[in-house]
Amino acid sequence: MNTLSKLFSASLFAAAALLAAPASSFAQAPAAAAEKKKNWTPPAHKIYAQTLSEQVMAAHPELLSLTFHGVPPGQKEVYTMFAGSFPDRLGNADDPDDVDVIVKGITIVDPRWHRANDPVKKFVMMMPLRDASNENVGLLVAAYKLDANPGKGEKEFFLAGTELRDSLRKQIPSYAKLFEAAK
Repeated sequence: MNTLSKLFSASLFAAAALLAAPASSFAQAPAAAAEKKKNWTPPAHKIYAQTLSEQVMAAHPELLSLTFHGVPPGQKEVYTMFAGSFPDRLGNADDPDDVDVIVKGITIVDPRWHRANDPVKKFVMMMPLRDASNENVGLLVAAYKLDANPGKGEKEFFLAGTELRDSLRKQIPSYAKLFEAAK
């Protein structure tokens, strides 16, 4: 059998296999791809950082979410969400931009323009998380509801986000404290 015949036979076999596969196997593929990979399992008890997130969310109705990111104690280069307003997302591996904020200490001001997949219009501030000694220890992500903040732009969200972050700093004596059991 010549090479062309072999390629043609292989193509026909692949096409037949695709046609024979149940439709449900294709329908599940996008959902599986959309799931974020977990790289850390939070402890069974609530940690101090989770308490801080809940307190901030209760005090700031303009926020859609508030999340804490970093490398859990005892881990090395395991960048993850370790506390926040979406408990089911705890342990999700961080995206490259999250890691950039943690490693480089940069701030990202993200107006989320033209994001068709966002279920709610929002403005996101990604900032270095700081402890009481003003040391960068992780990442704080604050997502603001746009409908609750009409007319605000980058400057206003930057100022609100950094003010919020700086107010938390006083409550974080150390990075390790964030992972201690909540009292």
